[in-house]
Amino acid sequence: MGHFRVYTISDVLARFRRMKGYEVIHPMGWDAFGLPAENAAIERGVPAADWTKFNIAKMKNQLERMLGDFDWHREVTTCDPEYYKGTQQIFLRLYEAGLVYRKEAMVNWDPVDETVLANEQVDDEGKSWRSGACVEKRELEQWFVRITEYVQELLQDLCRLEHWPSRVIAMQRHWIGRRTGVEISFASANSGDLITVFTSRPNTIYGVQYIALSLSHPITEQLAEKDSTLATFIRTARYLPPDSKDGFRLPSVIAKHPLTKECLPVFVAPYVLDDYGEGAVMGVPAHDSRDKSFWARNMPCLSMKKVFSTSNSEGDIENDILNENCGEFSGMTGKAAHSSIISKLEEMNCARKSTQYKLRDWLVSRQRLAVVPVPRSDLPVKLPEKIAISQRGSSQLAKVADWVNVKCPKCKRPAKRETDTMDTFVDSSWYVMRYTDPHNENEPFSADKASKLLPVDIYIGGVEHAILHLLYSRFVSKFAARSGMWSGGETPGHGEPFKRLISQGMVRGKTYTDPDTGKFLKPEEIDINGPRIKATGKKPNISYEKMSKSKYNGVDPTACVEKYGADSTRAHILFAAPVSEELEWDEEKIIGMQRWLGRVWRLTTSASKRMGPTKLQISNLSKREQMLLRELHITIKECTAILSESYSLNLLIPALTTFTNYLIAEKSEKLGPNVQYHLVETLIRLIAPIAPSTAEECWEALGHKESIFKANWPNSEEYIIEWKESTKCAFQINGKMRFVMDVPIELVDKMDEVEEKARNSEQGKKWLQTMEGKELVRVVRVEGAKALNFVFK
Repeated sequence: MGHFRVYTISDVLARFRRMKGYEVIHPMGWDAFGLPAENAAIERGVPAADWTKFNIAKMKNQLERMLGDFDWHREVTTCDPEYYKGTQQIFLRLYEAGLVYRKEAMVNWDPVDETVLANEQVDDEGKSWRSGACVEKRELEQWFVRITEYVQELLQDLCRLEHWPSRVIAMQRHWIGRRTGVEISFASANSGDLITVFTSRPNTIYGVQYIALSLSHPITEQLAEKDSTLATFIRTARYLPPDSKDGFRLPSVIAKHPLTKECLPVFVAPYVLDDYGEGAVMGVPAHDSRDKSFWARNMPCLSMKKVFSTSNSEGDIENDILNENCGEFSGMTGKAAHSSIISKLEEMNCARKSTQYKLRDWLVSRQRLAVVPVPRSDLPVKLPEKIAISQRGSSQLAKVADWVNVKCPKCKRPAKRETDTMDTFVDSSWYVMRYTDPHNENEPFSADKASKLLPVDIYIGGVEHAILHLLYSRFVSKFAARSGMWSGGETPGHGEPFKRLISQGMVRGKTYTDPDTGKFLKPEEIDINGPRIKATGKKPNISYEKMSKSKYNGVDPTACVEKYGADSTRAHILFAAPVSEELEWDEEKIIGMQRWLGRVWRLTTSASKRMGPTKLQISNLSKREQMLLRELHITIKECTAILSESYSLNLLIPALTTFTNYLIAEKSEKLGPNVQYHLVETLIRLIAPIAPSTAEECWEALGHKESIFKANWPNSEEYIIEWKESTKCAFQINGKMRFVMDVPIELVDKMDEVEEKARNSEQGKKWLQTMEGKELVRVVRVEGAKALNFVFK
């Protein structure tokens, strides 16, 4: 149902824009490589390609049954060789630009899926984003893309994304993690070597009580060669959680405080990141909660050294006062001491200002089959077909001898293909560009077509994409713009791919659990009249949770459409919750949408029996008809604003049902035939993007031969909404405004009389006399008596 929700939203917006006269690209594609496909193939003992094709066909059928109006001629599939040929070409462009490299690195290893994960694919608890397994650290030779080369653009250009949700902007800004601070050198008291730490809080330097090194710091590795106890600690520490407080004190290393000259113990600590600064941090237990926990574990008998008058941990140190432990800086505020301490350390040649980023280079190599092979010969390098994958692991491609063993394309001697494959996020990072030119056989996409059609006006996707797909897409798009693959959009050189981002919330399913055992219950175990557990008669616990097979709370969109109809299901999914919020799926409430659409059909049937001209004579309307026309135009204005400005799509249904109820309350015989016809016909146009099937049937019943989607979206008229005694009409000569006159509201649709009134007015006579001797070619009349333009030559 999550897919049903996102594609309903996109389909409604696409249909609306088309009715507004826009040329709309509403494409569909399949991000078809990756772990889910491969793991499912393993479980079923079938080739991943076969399983993927089966599921694409199944989902395509679902999308068609939900009445999605997609541009199928632009369809792309990431596991199609013609698509991943483009992925390989982009990879080679990155390589040629010096943005791809290979190195031995400590990487995140998923022990369940048996593959490497990027940092972005490990959650805050150190677990895999896909399998949920606790991620291990391993040292392997891997391929990386230098996304950090674009770190400043990725951060600075967030301010250009004014139509993105603020929480997504905040998530990307946090992940990029810019920190300004200072690198401070602590001399080793026994060797003279320097240990350089990075800190964003130099005003806490007088509280430093230890230095902590990462597991791969040069000093750590050097000492581990001679100290077997340290080497053992390093090996075991790699499997500890990221927030571990374990430490190993280096007995032979003492650091000297640059200001107090105190001797500080040096530890090896798993919590220190290898690539944060130079892999070393200063420990301030009294003013950092993590340092406090580490100090309590490793130096439990020693007190903490406070340097602020009141702050015990990570409080407001900027406005706190440095205490007597801070030498010449005692009595200063934390804010003042920040710059003064840096200046002092710079004078001593012990520090330099520095900017650090949390973002790390993109690890793109994977050890799986169902992903893009890293290219090493003619493109596309195609995956071997019809492989029934028997197990997870890193050697699936390596086992296919006739694929691995090839001739070197340069020297023609025997060689082996690279068996690492690319992260599937490389595929999805550029698919929007492929949509602009989906059948290009020579290059990923034409620069001209991409430059004409990009950036994407509206992108709809869950917030879970914030620091994966969306960040990678921004990077690849910026690289493509910088390398001339497209112009870069409305701000040339910046290459932002998405102008507006709509992040829909998750769909959660109704979940039943046994109050005694906590066991999840299947729907068929529940008597919904109550509800009660059939076996025990007890009332079950009911909650709404993420849909999953284990919780028996999943919903098949096809079954829902078969039961209630696509239109009712679409309307309900829009109405049930604001777009950005989670939706608690309760299909029993869809009946309300069925009843509403049934009322619309009855209104149509009534209007079709009294068909009349759709052109209204406003001057002949009764007060009640004027009121209904005014309510119609208020509804048009509200729906148009929702679909083009606020995107609060859950408010569409109340607006339309309210107007439907206005019409239902009116006895048809009290309305003129043309009035009833006009009101109902316009209502049908308004519901068309939401309920296309119902709208088409109603449209045909009203005597139209072409599809309703050939009709225009209705416009609201302010003079009808305001409904004054008169409206303003501009009098123009050859396009230049001469004066404005009042026109009685009953004349707005009688332009002959409006023109006559204008000609006979004092102002009209005066201005027309100035054109004596010139030929009046025509009089341009703007409907609604908005303007008259007398064209002379």
